[in-house]
Amino acid sequence: VRDATGQSRVAHGGTLDPKVTGCLPILLGDAARAARIFDDAVKEYVAVLELHDSAPPDFDRVIDTFEGDIYQKPPRKSAVRRQLRTRRIHTLDVLEQGDRRALLRVRCASGTYIRKLCHDIGLALGTGAHMGDLRRVATGQFDDCALVSMHDLVDALAFAADGDEAPLRAAVQPAERALDHLPSLVVAPSAATAIA
Repeated sequence: VRDATGQSRVAHGGTLDPKVTGCLPILLGDAARAARIFDDAVKEYVAVLELHDSAPPDFDRVIDTFEGDIYQKPPRKSAVRRQLRTRRIHTLDVLEQGDRRALLRVRCASGTYIRKLCHDIGLALGTGAHMGDLRRVATGQFDDCALVSMHDLVDALAFAADGDEAPLRAAVQPAERALDHLPSLVVAPSAATAIA
């Protein structure tokens, strides 16, 4: 993105593992300074839970025990230190469930490892489990309803270079959108320079 846009600074609102799709806010230029706004942003995922055996009769009860604060140790292949930490699962809903598969919607604190959550659910069920497909459907106030692929961004930049800015304006949102959820404060023009 940095190379395509010619920006010197680019930041993102959380990483996505390989093979995971979905919402990844990217901030360009001066907006990159606001990336820390996503450090505590609530994330929402839809995940496929692949059980290693048939679901037990108490499946729903076990799933419910994972809402609230849970302990997680980051997996071996993570970029953070592997120490036990607390993460909050705000909601954990079973959208569909078959014999050995379940479609889960997880709304959780930033830094929660869904792959590890699926593994831990499998242990609690006594069947074993792993994560199949995973999609991040929301990061903070951003969701996957208006995603822009890298291909779309490069095309929009090419159209803008030819004088048509409409696709670029549709692809890149104002930086203030990342701050919409924060309370605002109106400052008199005479004080603006001193505050800045």
